[in-house]
Amino acid sequence: MKSMNCLCMKLSLAIVLFAGTIVIMSGIAHAGDIAIQGYDAVAYFKDSKALKGSEAFTVPWHNMTWQFLSKENKELFAASQEKYAPQYDGFCAWAMTESRKAITDPEVWKIVDGKLYLNCSRAAYEKWSEDIPGNIKKADDIWINVYGGK
Repeated sequence: MKSMNCLCMKLSLAIVLFAGTIVIMSGIAHAGDIAIQGYDAVAYFKDSKALKGSEAFTVPWHNMTWQFLSKENKELFAASQEKYAPQYDGFCAWAMTESRKAITDPEVWKIVDGKLYLNCSRAAYEKWSEDIPGNIKKADDIWINVYGGK
């Protein structure tokens, strides 16, 4: 009877540890996630438009899959990810000023000093636009100090 109780306790502990691992893993971006909802990061710079990429032209970077309109855009990104990738790994620039990671709307964007910033909504963009230099500084500090970003 004593060995049965011990076995039940070990089994219960194993189940709790396994469930905890699943909960922790669910918060991690898995390799292969589609970056910025499949929009072409290079197109913002080259075409001044938010344009969807293609599954035919992809680059893995930062545990995500980045899609592009063309082989040329794919190669430009592959050669210089930091130049083309949106700031804060594509999370909302306004939300980052509040130390939050918010999924963006790739259609709400702005290039400032050669860097791409995305926002989660028009309302967030309007708030962020009230003091772009100040909000970029604040968001950069949070990205580095809270999230360990580059």
